[in-house]
Amino acid sequence: MEHELSPAMLSELRRPRPYPAVSVLTPTHRREPENAQDPVRLRNVVAEAKKQLESDPAVTRERRSDVVHQLDQALAEVDLAHVEDGLVIFAAPGEHQVWSLARTVPERVVLSDTFLTRNLVSAQAAERPFWVLSVSSDRVTLWSGGADRVTEDTSGGFPLVRNPENFDAERQERIGDMPSTFRDEGTRHFLREADGVMGLVLRRQPRPLYVTGEQAALSLLDEVGGVTREAVHLPHGGLAHGTPDAVWQAVRPLVAAEARRGTDAVTHALESARGHKAFAAGVDEVWQSAQEGRVRLLAVEENYRVTVRDVVDGHLVPAASDDLDSREDIVDEIVEQCLETGADVRFVPDGTLGEVHGIAGVLRY
Repeated sequence: MEHELSPAMLSELRRPRPYPAVSVLTPTHRREPENAQDPVRLRNVVAEAKKQLESDPAVTRERRSDVVHQLDQALAEVDLAHVEDGLVIFAAPGEHQVWSLARTVPERVVLSDTFLTRNLVSAQAAERPFWVLSVSSDRVTLWSGGADRVTEDTSGGFPLVRNPENFDAERQERIGDMPSTFRDEGTRHFLREADGVMGLVLRRQPRPLYVTGEQAALSLLDEVGGVTREAVHLPHGGLAHGTPDAVWQAVRPLVAAEARRGTDAVTHALESARGHKAFAAGVDEVWQSAQEGRVRLLAVEENYRVTVRDVVDGHLVPAASDDLDSREDIVDEIVEQCLETGADVRFVPDGTLGEVHGIAGVLRY
C-alpha cells in the first residue's frame, strides 16, 4: 500500500486514463473494536464498483473484465492490519493502486477518465510532512516523517554509505577519537556529498528538514553544508543506523513544538486579516473565495467535516450525509482547490478557530 504522495506521483495520478478510471474510497479504522467492520465494508464498496461497471453501457465487456481484475488484485493487496483512517483504491485498464491515508474519507465509488485525488491531497497536507536526515561518518539515512511516524526513504539514492576502503569505523571507535573522524578530509567530502543530494530531494519535495547526528557531525555540516546548515539540528547519534521508531521518538518533541508555533502563526494571521477585511470564514464563504483563487492562507481544523448538496444561487446547500447527491468531501475539495492556486494550507487542532466553525482563510484581495 502507498502512503506518500510526491509531486511526481500526483501528476501521474491526475493523468487522463481510458474510461473507466475507477476510484473506490472507504473509511477504515486502526483499532478494535471499530476495525471489525472494515473487511465487510471494503468488500461491499468494491462490489458496488463492480456493479456500476456492469451496468455502465459505455464500458465494453473486455474493458470491464480488465478493470474488475485490477480491482480484485488491489483488494488482495490490502492489509487491513496496517491501515490508517482511510483507504483509496484506483483501478483502470492495466493498472491499480492502493493508498492508505491518515485522514478519513467518505465511502464512495467514482467512474471517470481520471482518478479522484483530492482526498489524497488533503491527507498529505494534513500530515505536515517533513524530512529527517541522520548523519554519521560512514552512513547518511533519509527518513520521511508525517503526523505520527517516520519511514526510511530512498529518494536520491539514500542511504549513502561511505566506501569501507577509505574508512575504518571500528578503529576510530577503538581509539575513542570520534571527533577527529569529522576533521578527516574524506568525512568532509562524504557529508558535503550528502548535503548536495539532500538539496536535490528538497527541490523535488520541499519540506521542513531536521538533521540528527553526533555534535561533531553537526558542527561539520555547519562548515561544509548548504541546505543542511539551514535545517533544525538535533544532537543525537546512532540514528543513521537506527530504527524508524527510534528516529520518531527523537524528533517528536521538535515536531510538536514546530506544530504549536505554526498554529500560533496561523491564528495571528487570521486575526490580522480580519482587521484588514481580507478574511473569509465558514465553508460557504471560503468555498466561494477558493473558486475565485483568492485564498492565500487556508486554515482547517483537523477533524472538520461538513456535507453539502450542490450549489444554489452561488451558495453551498447543507445536506444530510445520506442524501444521494451529497458531497461529503467538500472540505477536501476546498483544500485541493486552494493548493492548486498556490495557497498555504494549514491544518490546526480542533477548536483553534473558535466561532468561525472549522474553516477560515486569509484572502489575497
